[in-house]
Amino acid sequence: METKGGAVVTGAGRGLGLEIARVLTRRGFTVHVTDVDGDAAARAAEELGYGAISSVLDVRDETACRSVAKDTVQQLGSLAAWVNNAGVLVTGPAWEQDEGTRRLMIEVNAIGTINGTLAALEQMRAAGRGHVVNVVSLAGLVAAPGEAIYGASKHAAIAFSIGTLTDLRLAGVKGIDISCVCPDGIWTPMLQDKLEDRSAAASFSGVLLLPEQVARRVGQLVEHPRPVVVVPRWRGPLIRMFDHYPRLAIAGVRPVLAYGRVQQRLYRRRVRKGRWPPRTS
Repeated sequence: METKGGAVVTGAGRGLGLEIARVLTRRGFTVHVTDVDGDAAARAAEELGYGAISSVLDVRDETACRSVAKDTVQQLGSLAAWVNNAGVLVTGPAWEQDEGTRRLMIEVNAIGTINGTLAALEQMRAAGRGHVVNVVSLAGLVAAPGEAIYGASKHAAIAFSIGTLTDLRLAGVKGIDISCVCPDGIWTPMLQDKLEDRSAAASFSGVLLLPEQVARRVGQLVEHPRPVVVVPRWRGPLIRMFDHYPRLAIAGVRPVLAYGRVQQRLYRRRVRKGRWPPRTS
């Protein structure tokens, strides 16, 4: 299979990151699987095949991100795509979270996205082409109760992404794109342990997506860039309305969270009965 170039995916040892790596492999990219868990990354790369490689990567480490970008070019011949997927979600009111927890979310979700993007751009600008895809969240478009620090980190990630894309265009760079994908809640380890967490209700108040659904959209986005994509698409206008009218969002939050908690109970029952997630053939 002819390769479209090297692609780095962060947090790709499991969950959404691994699904993204699978989609990119099927689309002809040779994937550099990275994860803070080196063993998980190695297993994922072995599963992917087609020349996939793996590395331990803590996205909070700028130097490590730059090394991964350089190693990708050296080992895979190019860096055509970089997907910043690694993320951390801890729920609850901000005043109940300790400084270490708050810092972890800001450093992984925001600074990690910045580190990965800049590491990729260092190689892509030299080559004159490439695409960075940042996995954000609907929480990057509207404040989510129970997820204030997480939402703040995701707002920072999307602002950085769009601002940096604009700076590239102002500098005359046309061959490099930066895209943000903003999915609703995803059935990954990030949410699978939060079915009884009342503070996570906002993440269950919309459409609970499967990792392969979001990964498929990321694969399309890599080849057909757009600055911001919401998954599912219809959620975008609704979320932006709440963002535009914050008093309306605050006034209406109780029924939204009540519905989210109903959904949590529903999925909890489905999981216990083996009806979720749906089996794929």
